[in-house]
Amino acid sequence: MTIQRLHVGKRLSEVAIHNGTIYLAGQLAEDTTQNIEGQTRESLGHIDRLLVEAGSDKHHILSCQIYLADVKDFDGMNAVWDSWVSASNAPPRATVEAKLARPEILIEIIVVAAQK
Repeated sequence: MTIQRLHVGKRLSEVAIHNGTIYLAGQLAEDTTQNIEGQTRESLGHIDRLLVEAGSDKHHILSCQIYLADVKDFDGMNAVWDSWVSASNAPPRATVEAKLARPEILIEIIVVAAQK
């Protein structure tokens, strides 16, 4: 069985595709000076771009895991999420508070999606 990987680095690949399923690495903002809304918007933008590159889009997300550095940002993150997600195709989702790689990172998002 073939596994296709996109944006392969020494430590990780941004995308792996197997049997029509797309697995994204955790996506986070590059501009970590932004607040939760800005970091969420940027992370979702990375997800949009990678899904299109892998032959999919947000309407085909199978599951989503969201990691917040502080659960107090839940409402701010959800405000951006709600304006981005396809209401008729909202995926199963889990949101947890977690200590992230660096203190300035407020959110990391992982998705699994089906190819179109």
